[in-house]
Amino acid sequence: MATRAQHVANLSVLAEEPFCYVTTTGRVTGQPHTIEIWFALIGRTLYMLSGGGDRSDWVKNLIRTPETTVFISATEFSGRARVVTEEAEDTLARRLLLEKYEPSYSGDLSDWGRTALPVAVDLDVK
Repeated sequence: MATRAQHVANLSVLAEEPFCYVTTTGRVTGQPHTIEIWFALIGRTLYMLSGGGDRSDWVKNLIRTPETTVFISATEFSGRARVVTEEAEDTLARRLLLEKYEPSYSGDLSDWGRTALPVAVDLDVK
């Protein structure tokens, strides 16, 4: 049986992946909807930024039904999503995502990093 330290080490390796897949439950249909999205991972918390804010369907779905599934590489996690509201965590999420993607992105991510809505998924990692 893997220890918590081993799981956290595995998560740090997965944090280098370029994107993840988040499956939400449709708030109208009840059907699963999967998106590919940039992410940052620290500890057992996965952060994403929604350029469409709370108007994005995936965010609306997560607000309605926070339980979600996340795939990173070939690894599946269940978790519970939440909109980030605490100032220090908001700053952390934005910094992590910009540090990860700005170096390899050809465009300017500063507006996205400043105005997008931070969403977190607390992963169920034993």
